[in-house]
Amino acid sequence: MTAAFVAAGLGIIPGIAQAADPVPVAAGVAEAIAEASTSEGFHSPADRTIRTTLPTATDGKAKANAPTTAPQKAQTAPTTQAAAPTAQAAEAAATEQAALDAGANPTLAVDVSGTSYTAHGIELTALITSADFALDIVVDWGDGKTDTFTAQGNYELHASHVYDKSGQYQVQVKVTDTANAVQATNGGAFLTPGADFTPHTPTRLLDTRNGTGAAVGKVPGQGSARVKVAGNASVPAGVTAVALNVTVTETIDSGHVTVWPGAGYDRPNTSNLNYTAGRSVPNMVIVPVGEDGYVELFNGGWQPVDLIADVTGYFTRASVSGYTSMTPARFVDTREGVGTTRGKLAARSAFTTRIGGLQGVPQNVTAVALNVTVTEPEGPGHMTAFSGTGPVPTASNLNFVPGQTVANAVIVPVAADGTIKIFNGAWSPTHVVVDVVGYYSPDSKAAFLPFTPFRTLDTREEAYGWPGGRFRAREFITKGFTPEAATGVEAYVLNATVTETRGTGFLSVAPSPYALPVEGEPAAPAGPRPVSSTLNWTTGDTVPNLVQASDGDHGVITFWNQGHEDADLVLDVFGVYQTK
Repeated sequence: MTAAFVAAGLGIIPGIAQAADPVPVAAGVAEAIAEASTSEGFHSPADRTIRTTLPTATDGKAKANAPTTAPQKAQTAPTTQAAAPTAQAAEAAATEQAALDAGANPTLAVDVSGTSYTAHGIELTALITSADFALDIVVDWGDGKTDTFTAQGNYELHASHVYDKSGQYQVQVKVTDTANAVQATNGGAFLTPGADFTPHTPTRLLDTRNGTGAAVGKVPGQGSARVKVAGNASVPAGVTAVALNVTVTETIDSGHVTVWPGAGYDRPNTSNLNYTAGRSVPNMVIVPVGEDGYVELFNGGWQPVDLIADVTGYFTRASVSGYTSMTPARFVDTREGVGTTRGKLAARSAFTTRIGGLQGVPQNVTAVALNVTVTEPEGPGHMTAFSGTGPVPTASNLNFVPGQTVANAVIVPVAADGTIKIFNGAWSPTHVVVDVVGYYSPDSKAAFLPFTPFRTLDTREEAYGWPGGRFRAREFITKGFTPEAATGVEAYVLNATVTETRGTGFLSVAPSPYALPVEGEPAAPAGPRPVSSTLNWTTGDTVPNLVQASDGDHGVITFWNQGHEDADLVLDVFGVYQTK
């Protein structure tokens, strides 16, 4: 079977459903989300409380009933006998006045702290110190919404709120003791852990071949290249994460590349792309940016390589574009004439295709998440995806050699008319396939929450809860992702790597229509076999690709081996898109 035939998703042969993974990754995801989101928060101690004396009802009544002339006062004044208060009443009035003069309810104060366990949510704790009086409490979340509560004396308030968009919000707790006409206010600035996406015209930040972003020269084996992101190429300071297309080239041995925030962070035991001798391998990477504005690219091989990094977008806490995931949908296939003219894309030429307004993608999208596949190329070259308006950028999204079928994840800015362009940078024609996996828009609610990457599956090892055995041909593996504690997850950012291949094939990733079975019950049946491809391989390949995958209604993702030979599958988790 040719690579082109496999990539087409044709000739599907029903396979036997593989048993679900009995050890879901939900626990690891819950821990990672909690760790990432709780790093943001605030605490304003009680000694920062602002106390305010309020006008009393008695003061207002006295002013309203005050006489305007002395004669009127004389005419209406009661007799001395009738006006004389009792000794008990006089003592109470004197005590009340003394309390007001000294500052009523002098202990009234509030200690406020806010933290989060999700991308957009805040968990607020207010510790109120007060004498035993009735209290009215108003929490102003800073987004035009408030919640009210009542209490008596000392009180510990717990409240939660979900913001519609990423950003910084001024949270305020106001406690009012009406009886004593005193009010205590405290609060702080809360920065949502999640961040929104801003598309960026593909721009080269690093090329060790010519000295762009670093000194000229290959990155040595077990060495790193630092890439300036924040404040570079119109990427603003304060970015939380960046979308990069990373390419390794001029390789003379096998190895891998790991991208991480660099300064202040430990390098994770995960990989973003793998390479072999003589191959140029690209992969999309979404990675947090270090506090110094840099990311680092580690060459995990033992021989030097050249590294290239192109920025295609970045994440900030400014309310720009959230993310919406989709079941992968095919928008372009030049072999069938889907989305463009039928026939190979000619050398050094581009076609325009519309994304916005089709197949469930709204018209107002700012960027789109794609999986672009090149198949049956007649010569070596590269492919570039970019906005439907503007010139061809110097950056590339994937590289290929004659006869190779290769796929890569791409995040592309979308023009105002809803279009993107695909450019064939080779001097020979090739077929192109484009699958849409999600989109970014102002109306999308999910924010990106990156966390320390961790490995959740390696079929070569039993250490990850896998019962053993290879990723069998024409079968699937299901993984349970969303824990109960991680609500509102729209999609997961994964890196999928297929290795130890013995034939030609492709990987498909899709949400499962079924929940994981209860322990002791038989595995759920297979859902519909997808026709979209996430990555493609030939015999002996090790192929990675970024996957932005929804886990559907049941918190389960299915990974399909669409080849006719066994392989091994490795999955690393890098973050989530979350609406809560």
